[in-house]
Amino acid sequence: MKIDLTETTASKINKALVEGRRAVGTPAIGMVLTLVIVTDEENAYDALKAANEASREHPSRTLVVIKRVSRSPRDRAKARLDAEVRVGTDAGTGETVVLRLYGEAIDHAQSVVLPLLLPDAPVVVWWAVNAPLDPANDPLGALAQRRVTDAYTAEQPIAELTKRADTYTPGDTDLSWTRITPWRSMLAAALDQMPCTVTSAEVEGEEFNPSGELLAMWLASRLNVPVRRTLSAGPGLTAVRMESTCGPIVLDRPDGSLATLSMRGQPDRAVALKRRETSELLAEELRRLDPDDIYAAALKYGVDRLGDGDAQPAPQEPADGESAPARPAAKKTPGKKAAAK
Repeated sequence: MKIDLTETTASKINKALVEGRRAVGTPAIGMVLTLVIVTDEENAYDALKAANEASREHPSRTLVVIKRVSRSPRDRAKARLDAEVRVGTDAGTGETVVLRLYGEAIDHAQSVVLPLLLPDAPVVVWWAVNAPLDPANDPLGALAQRRVTDAYTAEQPIAELTKRADTYTPGDTDLSWTRITPWRSMLAAALDQMPCTVTSAEVEGEEFNPSGELLAMWLASRLNVPVRRTLSAGPGLTAVRMESTCGPIVLDRPDGSLATLSMRGQPDRAVALKRRETSELLAEELRRLDPDDIYAAALKYGVDRLGDGDAQPAPQEPADGESAPARPAAKKTPGKKAAAK
C-alpha cells in the first residue's frame, strides 16, 4: 500500500502510517530499529531495494531522505516536504517513508526525521552516496547510534579513508570494511591452522577499491608486519599473499566468485568467496550496534604506511624467513635476530 502526501508535515506522515497499518491489517508495531537512508534521486531506488531486502532480517522503519535542489531562487527559499508512505508488501517487512525535501527544508532534515523515529529504538543512518566528512557531527548522524558510509562511492575513495580516520567516532563504520568480512574470516582461519609467524603480506586488488586498503591495514595492524598494496584488473580484491616461517600462504580469487587457498604442506582448497550484494552488507551492519574497535584500529593504521611506506623495505632484507616482523626497525642486524630466535 502506498500513500502519497504533497506539501505535508511530520504529523500528517505519522497519521498516514497509522492508517496504512490498519488498512493492511497490521496495527501492531514489530520493528526493531529506524534506518535513515540519505541519498539522491538517482540512487534512491537501489538503496531502497537493498534496505527492503535487509528488512527481512531486521524489520525496521525506513526513512529515505532525498534532498531536491530547486532551480529558481524563489523555490529555494520556500520550504516544502513531499512524502510517500509505504506499508505492507511495498515496504518489505517494515514501514517505508520516502521524504523529498525542497528549499530551506534541505538544511533542516533532522527536524523532519526526528518526529518520525520509532520510540525507544536504535537509529542507524546510512549515507548511500555523498557522505559527510564527519558523520558523527552531521545533524542526521547525531541522531544515530550507528553511522554507515561507503567510501567506494566517493570520487577519491582512498583519500576518503584518511578523512574517515581523522574524524572517526565510535559507532562509525563503512561498507568497504563490511565487504572484506569473508576475506578476514578465511585468512584468520588459515592462520589458526599454521603454527607459524607471518613476516610480510601483500594485498592485490583493483585500483580505487578502498576495501583493498582496509584489508591491508587490518593485516598490518593485527599482525604487526609490513604489508604491500598492489594493483590488478579486478574484479574487486583478487589475492592475498602472506610470507611466513612455514612458507607462503595464498588466498587467490581471480574471478570474483571462487577462491583457492594454498598453504605449504597442504592440498589446495577451493573456497566460495563471492562478491556480496549491498543488501547483504547492510544486513550485516545492522546486526551490531556497538562500536567496531577492529575497524577503528585498521582505519587509524593509515593508508600512507602501506605500499612504499617506511615499513615496506623490512621483508626484503632477510631471505631465510627468520626475522621478527613485529620489530621492523631491527632489520639492519639480521644476524642478531636469527641468533635471538
